Amino acid sequence: MPEDHQKYLEWNGDRFRQWAGRIGENTHKVIDGLLTSKPVEQQAYRSCMGLLKLVDKYSADHLETACKQALTYTASPSYKSIKNILTVGKEKFDAQIKEEKSTNNNKYGITRGADYYRR
Repeated sequence: MPEDHQKYLEWNGDRFRQWAGRIGENTHKVIDGLLTSKPVEQQAYRSCMGLLKLVDKYSADHLETACKQALTYTASPSYKSIKNILTVGKEKFDAQIKEEKSTNNNKYGITRGADYYRR
């Protein structure tokens, strides 16, 4: 086998699932869906690698948020649909991620909001 092709021998479904699991639960669900969508698991390896490599261009938080949004549309999203979500909604994801982090850090803050106290 040529040297260029030998690196592909290391690819398997469990490796992709573990990699996706480190990014997040929704990414893991998408990767698992991609791997089970084809008759032969190896046919989905390039899609999985492409999806997981989106972390290089976008962040892991962006990819996790895009996978979460794609799973609300369909049970088996594709690489292309998640990439489109990432390219269109990058700014929206930044705001969503900030909001999620701020709500997680402030568990015991003011729960009624400023409008309640202005009365």
